[in-house]
Amino acid sequence: MKRPLFIGSEIYRGSSYGSWHPLRVPRVSTVIDLSRAMGWLPNEVYVPSPRAKPNALTIWHTQAYLSALHAAETAQHVSDDVRTRHGLGTSNNPVFPEMYRRPATAAGGSLLAGELLRDGGIVYHPAGGTHHAMPDRAGGFCYLNDPVLAILALQRNGAARVAYVDIDAHHPDGVEVAFGDDPDVLMISVHEDGLWPRTGALGAMDTLVNIPVPRHLNDDEMALIRDQVILPRVEAFRPDAIVIQCGADGVEEDPQAHLSLSNTAHWAIVRALMNLAPRLLVLGGGGYNPWSVGRLWTGVWATLNRYDIPDRVTPDGEDVLRGLRFDGNRRGKNPPEHWFTSLQDTPRNGPIREEVRHRLAQL
Repeated sequence: MKRPLFIGSEIYRGSSYGSWHPLRVPRVSTVIDLSRAMGWLPNEVYVPSPRAKPNALTIWHTQAYLSALHAAETAQHVSDDVRTRHGLGTSNNPVFPEMYRRPATAAGGSLLAGELLRDGGIVYHPAGGTHHAMPDRAGGFCYLNDPVLAILALQRNGAARVAYVDIDAHHPDGVEVAFGDDPDVLMISVHEDGLWPRTGALGAMDTLVNIPVPRHLNDDEMALIRDQVILPRVEAFRPDAIVIQCGADGVEEDPQAHLSLSNTAHWAIVRALMNLAPRLLVLGGGGYNPWSVGRLWTGVWATLNRYDIPDRVTPDGEDVLRGLRFDGNRRGKNPPEHWFTSLQDTPRNGPIREEVRHRLAQL
């Protein structure tokens, strides 16, 4: 079996949406550094991400939007018309120095993943997962929709049927716009009810399944969703490829959402889906606490490689985690000691609420 491949780039190191934006925190660079510090990321499995050229992005995005995005990076300014039409230069999607190059690199990684998986295998692309962008508009911190591009690239490289499983706390509205009525793409989303973009109402129709969940969803409740909905539907679909969007904003420590999952809940879903298709692509997504994102996504890489996750990180790994900062957020003032020393969390187990059972019964 081929070894899993890790797509990364140094563009994310030091690149920020702004000093007070939720994406001011280091994420992909932390996963790269921590994976290397654990001895899990040798050079032979690390693949530098290319930057997608504008023409390659027109399989989903409009030329007018791509031109506006590129021009905004060059000028570091947008007109009122561009802001209104394309959603650029807003508080969610601000103007910043790498506002085209950074998302184009993530998009290039997802397009490359489709090619790398032509003959099967596993690819991990933690910079991916920007699932809110629309063809002609940015939204929700997402300038380009790399999950859509990844699915299209997989289809172009021989995967006739693709299952997309999204466990980010936010609903993947852009991906649903692209594939919500496509019989060859199974889309399953588990997301917090009422959270932006406030789409994805409860329901299952053909190959589209949306499961909005109540606040404080715990590990046992997520395991029920995994076993009663996600796995049976993916198995019945018999996909040629699976794409998992593994947003880290569902963990209890995240400042933007209100779910109560541990790292192990995410890893269990990745582990359960790993053998259900010959091609597997795992993307990142949301996640706005630098310690929880770095620890969770590094554990995803360990899971894909079937590595045992130790109780304590290496001394070099501890240095990586102790070097993180979370200025301007109360969760960064006094981080608990285990955020520096372990990838493991205490499982957030609890009773399965009747509200969750009732929602699953309606699918």
